[in-house]
Amino acid sequence: MKRALFLDRDGVVNEEVGYLHRADEVRFVNGIFSLCRAAVALGYRLIVVTNQAGIARGYYSEADFQALMMFMRGKLREEGIELDAVYFCPFHPEHGVGEYKREHEDRKPGTGMLRRGAVQFGVELSESVMVGDRCSDVAAANAAGLRQAFLISGTEAHGCDGEHLKVKSLAEVERWLVTHG
Repeated sequence: MKRALFLDRDGVVNEEVGYLHRADEVRFVNGIFSLCRAAVALGYRLIVVTNQAGIARGYYSEADFQALMMFMRGKLREEGIELDAVYFCPFHPEHGVGEYKREHEDRKPGTGMLRRGAVQFGVELSESVMVGDRCSDVAAANAAGLRQAFLISGTEAHGCDGEHLKVKSLAEVERWLVTHG
């Protein structure tokens, strides 16, 4: 059985700073290294799935995003963590500029990035898990039929619809993975 731990980036892997695009602003969320190590030990692929409206809005380029991800992957590697994939959606239907102003199946709550991970790595979505900090993460996980969606509390004041577990820390997600396999 192949499965994946899908991770939103901003607010899950790194602390939310608003349109992160500079390496000197990266602060990893407490518990992300331990969670990733535990997930890999349990046989999960590590896949980041991130909406990048900052690209759509023209705040930074796709090349800036790729350079930042190279930096972040290097820091994760120093902690013994190798991401299997990073998928991103640079489009926004309302606030996008030029070619980036459009709807796209990859933009969460769309399931495009999750389905791409399933195809590329042969993972079973019904055995996979998503950790996010927005209702769009929960909605994408539910629409893709993931086994479990986690919502890190603090960013969605009114809560989210859909099936999910609300957690205060990544340590809670790690405990769930270890307990539920």
